[in-house]
Amino acid sequence: MAVVARLVERWYDHVMKRVLTPFVLVLPLLATLPAHAEEPSNILIEPKTWRVIKSESGPVSYYSTAAEDEKIYVRGRYVPPMKTVVLGYQLADQDRQRAKTLRWTWRAVTLPNGGDECVSKKADSAAVVYITWKRGLRYYTLKYVWSAVGTKGTVCDSRRNPFSAQDTIIVESGGPLNVWRSVEIDLAKNFRHHFANDDPSAAVPDLVGLGIMSDGDQTNSESVADYGNFVITR
Repeated sequence: MAVVARLVERWYDHVMKRVLTPFVLVLPLLATLPAHAEEPSNILIEPKTWRVIKSESGPVSYYSTAAEDEKIYVRGRYVPPMKTVVLGYQLADQDRQRAKTLRWTWRAVTLPNGGDECVSKKADSAAVVYITWKRGLRYYTLKYVWSAVGTKGTVCDSRRNPFSAQDTIIVESGGPLNVWRSVEIDLAKNFRHHFANDDPSAAVPDLVGLGIMSDGDQTNSESVADYGNFVITR
């Protein structure tokens, strides 16, 4: 009986490995898929779906999820001398040309001391939202920031080379702290304004992903912000 039991046990292990291994391997892939649709025309990016972009981040993530009045959000709390960490979200291939608008909620909790993305060596923000498109080998990024002292509405730190283009836009500056604010972006309009001289007929490349970041490494100060749901309309 012991021999039979061992044979059955080996057979069971063999079968379960064949069944479970492919499932286990695909779990990390499932975790990176876009969030479920909020409604047929929308994509809801929930706080739990953000992932660390390892190529752009230090070894320790300082982001966590929290809840308040039944609202779940991501909290970014940078404390020096941590290495900066960026969270990202990648769109599914079928949504990259269908995305029309992006809206999100955020709030500043602690501003980095003197942080101003438009000033060299002080380029820290309580909160940052990256929007990135790609055409061929070139990436186009708009960086929307909640500054500590910068002038609201300022566009700065424009970068252009054969492989990338980026502008920084100060959306909010200073207080009030701990107050949720909403932002809505017309994706095609903003791309054409920054990268196509407002040409209404200019082709818009694929929207490939989003990013969020709180940092205070240049000002050597604490920086804290919260990020609520992000919604892409199609």
